[in-house]
Amino acid sequence: MKHRAWHAPVRLATGAFILNSGISKWQYSDPEQQKQLHSMATTAYPVLENVEPEAFARLLAAGEMALGGALLAPFVSPGMAGLGLSAFGGSLVGLYLRTPGARQPNSLRPSSQGIALAKDVWMLGIGTGLVLEAASEAVRGLFGRRSGKKKK
Repeated sequence: MKHRAWHAPVRLATGAFILNSGISKWQYSDPEQQKQLHSMATTAYPVLENVEPEAFARLLAAGEMALGGALLAPFVSPGMAGLGLSAFGGSLVGLYLRTPGARQPNSLRPSSQGIALAKDVWMLGIGTGLVLEAASEAVRGLFGRRSGKKKK
């Protein structure tokens, strides 16, 4: 997939944001913060209950640093960066949808407590845009691009 001008600002903004989040979790999280983070994650994703809070926080931090770095690295294709961002953004949207009290009753609209989680939908939107563009280019490649010549 070709790099396009609009990729630079969205990859820079999201990459820097996610990289900073990962570095902060890696450097500054204490056992209490790790337990809170783990508790919130296990509420939405019970499969994580068997992971120790410290290990979970470290894995999350490492994943955020890797994803942030991939978004910032120009040699990572926009489609691959978009896949990673879509997966991460999707997991955060899932956290929002599954966290009790994050939404207004019988609605997708966030409660005042859920706004901090609901705002992560922007990452899913950007990632999905990158993936859709890469997929559409791949489909055009399979079926041949227009040569630019006009039909007679």
